[in-house]
Amino acid sequence: MYTQEQIDKINLSLKTPEDALRWAYDTFGDKIAKASSFGPEDSVVTDMIIKVNPKARFFTLDTGRLNQETYDVMDAISKKYKINFEVMFPDTTQVEQMVRTKGINLFYDSVDNRKLCCEIRKVRPLNKILSTLDAWVTGLRKDQNENRSKAAMVEIDKLHGGIVKINPIIDWSWDQVLSYIKEKNLPYNKLLDQGYPSIGCEPCTRAIKPGEDLRAGRWWWESDTHKECGLHMDHKT
Repeated sequence: MYTQEQIDKINLSLKTPEDALRWAYDTFGDKIAKASSFGPEDSVVTDMIIKVNPKARFFTLDTGRLNQETYDVMDAISKKYKINFEVMFPDTTQVEQMVRTKGINLFYDSVDNRKLCCEIRKVRPLNKILSTLDAWVTGLRKDQNENRSKAAMVEIDKLHGGIVKINPIIDWSWDQVLSYIKEKNLPYNKLLDQGYPSIGCEPCTRAIKPGEDLRAGRWWWESDTHKECGLHMDHKT
């Protein structure tokens, strides 16, 4: 367990995403894993991780409502880097009960319903795997939304028992992400070409319109600009 003072010192010593990843894998060994939802940022961070630690662990949350394009890029990344993704599924009984009582598209009916669906399909499976880890790696960036603007490269994850959370490209811009993918010729989610800069479950994600925020396509029927599914800490609190 790290104190905030220790984390602050670590952040001051890290200058690049690669610095953060080398520190993370030297420190946590096989008790750290990369979470992937197969958005563009995940393609970038995965490529960086493999160069630092070819045997690194990766996991993903299969909610049962993902786009085919997401499965396609998962397969492509798995083959390119020889990664065996640890796929976490929601509890079948919980999903069945939720659908029977709330309906298959419950998330459109209310914010509470949407959060319940995220809780069962995403948050609980994430909590299950994070409870076995000392640290995890994400593809978060500050300019994704206001909530993430205060995030740091290395953080104490208070949502998950105080484990360490590493956000190696937290200070990167959207253009840097796209440039890296193009320069390295990385596999990426083809939904990006259809106007999806942020990719989640199929019924809860749409392409964005010109001038819209990069995450405007997530839960677009809700008005709150700080929308999250519960996987990441609200940095406003």
